[in-house]
Amino acid sequence: MTDLNVQLLPWQQEVFSDPTRFKVIAAGRRTGKSRLAAWLLIINGLSEKSGQVFYVAPTQGQARDIMWTLLLELGHGVIASSHVNNLQIKLVNGCTIALKGADRPETMRGVSLKFLCMDEYADMKPAVWEQILRPALADQKGHALFIGTPMGRNHFYELYNYSKLAEDEDFNGWHFTSYDNPLLDPKEIESAEKSMSRYSFRQEFLASFEAQGSELFKEEDIVFLEEEPEEGEYYIAVDLAGFTDVNKVKTKTNHLDESAIAIAKVSTSGWWVADIKHGRWGVEESARRIFEAVRDYKPISVGIEKGIAKNAVLPYITTLMKQKNVFFRIEELTHGNKKKVDRVVWALQGRFEHGAIRLAKGSWNTQFLDQLFQFPNPLVHDDLIDSLAYIDQLAKVAYNMDMDIDEYEPMDAYAGY
Repeated sequence: MTDLNVQLLPWQQEVFSDPTRFKVIAAGRRTGKSRLAAWLLIINGLSEKSGQVFYVAPTQGQARDIMWTLLLELGHGVIASSHVNNLQIKLVNGCTIALKGADRPETMRGVSLKFLCMDEYADMKPAVWEQILRPALADQKGHALFIGTPMGRNHFYELYNYSKLAEDEDFNGWHFTSYDNPLLDPKEIESAEKSMSRYSFRQEFLASFEAQGSELFKEEDIVFLEEEPEEGEYYIAVDLAGFTDVNKVKTKTNHLDESAIAIAKVSTSGWWVADIKHGRWGVEESARRIFEAVRDYKPISVGIEKGIAKNAVLPYITTLMKQKNVFFRIEELTHGNKKKVDRVVWALQGRFEHGAIRLAKGSWNTQFLDQLFQFPNPLVHDDLIDSLAYIDQLAKVAYNMDMDIDEYEPMDAYAGY
């Protein structure tokens, strides 16, 4: 690698170093996925004394446009010859890198491969992999890289889901957005967002798998209100993640949930969401952030989701109360014997559709809306929307202190839509 002067972005290095046989990457535009593919083609090619490695794009023309010049640039020190007419590059060790189009599957039959890359897999017929290329890897126990930007919930979505959730040690999956490329100016991404629909932006730059028109929550129902309403009282609802995972490395089964603190001003006309603070915090930092939110917004009620995490953080909050001589009551929030999907839809969907939830503009908006528009999706965090949904229960409890929390009802006609 030193002789080749391989330079990788942090996310590329993470994937490059992973030994998993089949790697599936969903990534936004200009993330650097094709450059990673080029390095893997060259390095895997150099590990073989002969034979072939394949780069497959939806069409042969795309394969040429995306990869040909890039391979010549990165591999110039180890290329023995190149033939643009048949899109083949021979390396100094005798191995050939061949560029192929999935629209011509007959050109890929009957080969034996040690490595292949399928670029923009969402735009290919899955039979190319299942019937032609997967068998080509069998005798050499070859490896494969799948990369691409999502196109709704098609076969690429299914493969990505499998790589993330299945207990199959041969597969691993990663998700990266265009923001994960430090060489790409964030202002350029923000500029693109202004001229694109939210659906298109989330798909192309945030690598979202959502299916257009199938969301429980709609873009047209989102209302922003920068100025704080005069009427209403503040409530704070907290959804805590477990603290034992704060310093763990992300794995297929450890999705690293975040804690979230939803701050909303509630009145008879609806909710104004001032902020949703979120992050992966330890127990002491979680206590500090909850205390600071209460200090800054002076809510009439604070609630924390029932569980081990709540029990762990309460002593630290109590200590801060004594130190600062500021005291407040903490309500216990429960799921009310409802599944999360039902609880979130019950609390939020009707309100959004009727314009009864308005959002203050802030840095939390992008992540909140990304979670909201993809809900429910087991591969996407829902911590921010879960914390906001608890406002429904918390506000009702504040108005009816003698009721059983597990039997709570929505506080207005918009809930439970």
